[in-house]
Amino acid sequence: MKKIHGKGRIILYAASGMGINLLNLMMGSYLCSALLIGGFGEAAIANQTFRGIDLVVPAVWAAFAMAAKILDGIIDIPMAAFTDGLRTKWGRRRPALLIGLIPLLLSYAAFLIVPNPGGATLLNTIYYGVVLCIFFCFYTLTMVNYYATFTEIVETEHERNLLSNAKSVYDIVYFILGYVVVRMMLNGMNITKVALIVLPIALTMLIPLFMIKEPDMSGEAAETTPRLSLTKSLAYTFRNRPFIIWMVVYSFMTAGVQLFLAGINEYFSYVGMSMILVMIAAFAPVPLTLLLYDKILRKKGFGFAYRYILIAYMVGMTTMFAVSFLPKGMPKTILSIVTGLISSFAIGAMFAVAYSLPSQFAADEEQEKGISHSAMYFAVQGLFAGVATGLSTGVILVALKQTEGAMRYLTPICAGLILLSFILSFLLPKKVQSMSKDK
Repeated sequence: MKKIHGKGRIILYAASGMGINLLNLMMGSYLCSALLIGGFGEAAIANQTFRGIDLVVPAVWAAFAMAAKILDGIIDIPMAAFTDGLRTKWGRRRPALLIGLIPLLLSYAAFLIVPNPGGATLLNTIYYGVVLCIFFCFYTLTMVNYYATFTEIVETEHERNLLSNAKSVYDIVYFILGYVVVRMMLNGMNITKVALIVLPIALTMLIPLFMIKEPDMSGEAAETTPRLSLTKSLAYTFRNRPFIIWMVVYSFMTAGVQLFLAGINEYFSYVGMSMILVMIAAFAPVPLTLLLYDKILRKKGFGFAYRYILIAYMVGMTTMFAVSFLPKGMPKTILSIVTGLISSFAIGAMFAVAYSLPSQFAADEEQEKGISHSAMYFAVQGLFAGVATGLSTGVILVALKQTEGAMRYLTPICAGLILLSFILSFLLPKKVQSMSKDK
């Protein structure tokens, strides 16, 4: 693959996944929540649920939600092997993007249809469960393929960190769209209309179709381009001990972050805090907090920098829990904004490590062994993340939603999961701890 150089082009390339990630945010934080009225404040039910009533059987839906997230992780493996091994006249990454993108958009639209609007039925539950699984499958193919190019489309570790940090800034943009703009829109219109309005932003994924330049990999060219079978690719990845240790550490961080993001709508509705103000406070400073993170990364290395962001997130979650008990008024509003500002020192960097580390592990292996299967590293990361997210959002979150008054305890549970990641991070090998440190 032809490398891209220059900050402008790298930053533009980082914008590609913003729209697809926004659809995933809509699915996880709004559309799945819109199927059940539990956990919402009375005033939020009309616009933030599809029909103002339960549309799925809670116990069966919890099983489907967990299965869909675990499938999202498991399906990463064959999808990664597919894109790593694809050999066509147009290369391997661009065709795989199209194969994933079209069914992804169709399944997102299909989720907005209500088969039986009369109430919670098994038909509705099965329908939404199947559509959710389809959505996650093709979301996986699209994004694993895109993330795999982070190893291939830039040349140096510095460029890879720039691409990852720029991607995390775009993550903040789509989070602002998702948690601020969408939330404001929901004050005046139903979630179905809002979901359709944001759909065209997914066209940002067309950017790689124009920027990726790959040679003809069909016919005789395919024979000269080495490829790994699924089992060999998996074997190489799982034998990378530092990467697997990182996966365990990463899983607890993912569980803590995704639990909060999946329950954020219900949480702020329940505790009487302004979700819009807190999210603005958390996301707006991220470009600056990423500069601070990058400075710590270069001076102290990855291990120290990672634990710094975990501490910031734990403090933010714990403070938010304390503020939630205050009566409504100006002091509560101001202090809730402070909790967002504290969390901003962690959020951007938490996203960035999900891109920079797997791509760097893959780049190091390609340099040392001549093996190119970068999508598999992101696939295995997706497997670990899928299981962690499935347990946190499919089990813990549903249990909180169905237990009276339990949503208030969302933030300390998130902080506890992050604490486990902090403790386990000391097991990372010295090579990983010192990664990205200026020599």
